[in-house]
Amino acid sequence: MATVFDIELHDVETVELSSDSDNEIDITEGIIDENPNPNEVIDLTGEDFDTLEITGANVNPTQERMSPKDFDLLKVLGKGGYGKVFQCRKRNGADSGKIFAMKVLRKASIVRNQKDVSHTKAERNILESVMHPFIVQLNYAFQTGGKLYLVLEYLNGGELFTHLENEGIFMEECSAFYLAEIILALEHLHSLGIIYRDLKPENILLDHEGHVKLTDFGLSKEHIQDNTRTLTFCGTIEYMAPEIILRQGHGKAADWWSLGALLYDMTTGAPPFHGGSRKATIELILRGKLTFPQYMTADMKDILRRLLKKKPQDRLGAPPDDAKAIKKHPFFKHINWEDVLNKRLEPPYKPCVSSEDDVSQFDPKFTKQTPVDSPVDSFLSESVNMIFEGFTYVAPSILEDMYKPPLSILRSRSPRKLGSSYRHQQHPLGFNIPNMPASSHLHHPGIPTYLEHHYDGSSGKNFKSLFLINQNNFIINCTECDSLWTICQTPKSPPS
Repeated sequence: MATVFDIELHDVETVELSSDSDNEIDITEGIIDENPNPNEVIDLTGEDFDTLEITGANVNPTQERMSPKDFDLLKVLGKGGYGKVFQCRKRNGADSGKIFAMKVLRKASIVRNQKDVSHTKAERNILESVMHPFIVQLNYAFQTGGKLYLVLEYLNGGELFTHLENEGIFMEECSAFYLAEIILALEHLHSLGIIYRDLKPENILLDHEGHVKLTDFGLSKEHIQDNTRTLTFCGTIEYMAPEIILRQGHGKAADWWSLGALLYDMTTGAPPFHGGSRKATIELILRGKLTFPQYMTADMKDILRRLLKKKPQDRLGAPPDDAKAIKKHPFFKHINWEDVLNKRLEPPYKPCVSSEDDVSQFDPKFTKQTPVDSPVDSFLSESVNMIFEGFTYVAPSILEDMYKPPLSILRSRSPRKLGSSYRHQQHPLGFNIPNMPASSHLHHPGIPTYLEHHYDGSSGKNFKSLFLINQNNFIINCTECDSLWTICQTPKSPPS
């Protein structure tokens, strides 16, 4: 379950650029390593890296002392290169009976690579310092001789990635809702000098109401101001900004590129630049021309063009304006940002969960496994264990609420019917699509699309139906009459 904690840095092939334009990047001599090796051992003593000494002074001295024995393991939620993520229930003390997600990391695996040690400490440090409605909350952190434990709030709505896979694509209104909550989360991180650097559908979780929470801060970078840059090569290729690939130094604007890539993915079914290999994908990111499906509105195209500018200084959201410029874009003209922050907007999709400990939104490949925190099979020296000194943490809110009763179980929700959609559950969405071509087949990157024409003799009207087949072989039927397109989804076979 890479979304929860797996850190993967892929090999990157060198891509040469032949010319300069708004869609291409200059390679500045002396700044870029033309043959970057993401697997190289990097000196962590340089100015690009922070030494994150987490000591007992960082936490409340009256905190509860935690250990694995304070939690019952209920389910496996995911696995990665360094350990597992469990669903667990606290046995006693404050929050007794409450459900959490427990991220368990093996120290022996982490200490093999200095960068992984830095990433692990950074994640722990960031989670302690960040409190925001759209960012996952760290409740406890503790360690044993061979393992590190991060106990996070459990979000039973699963990943946005899973929801997107099931739907195929989101309509613009739906995408604007998710993007608005994500923007506020990134804005808060940037205000604290933190670059997220790993925005993708797998790292966006949903709570039981359908609101988003950013998770997985293993690749985030602290202490970044508007005029500072970092050179670390990290992130997921398809959502990675050109300046990260080129190792020219990147700042907060890199997150806004990833936001644009995410928006494009949500509304088309694939990232904007995606080739058959990593090399092809990188070349497209650096040199490729941005193209749009014909059903996109003008505001959607404009915000994507401006977020996906190759040069970070030209990008919407570039310092010093940051999120303020993005929030003012016409794409969000119907968004009340105060309502977004206070969760007064109804999410377009509510996960079908029956209780607080529901795991139906997670991969059965993991949830059907027996939850066992396996014993450590290696001995770590005292000097190695000292690397993680001060890792222990208890959220201040838990210390304040030690004598409050546990949270009650969430109310049951009706299961989502097969083939239903948030578009059907609330109301049909309509939007104008000017100049829709009268062709029998439309090319749509990442999703098979078909355009059909038919005549209704009873009304004397001509209709067009645009079929977008998602990955579950459901048809998203966009029907046009009098220039208005309405959306529905049905479990039929694709049109021949």
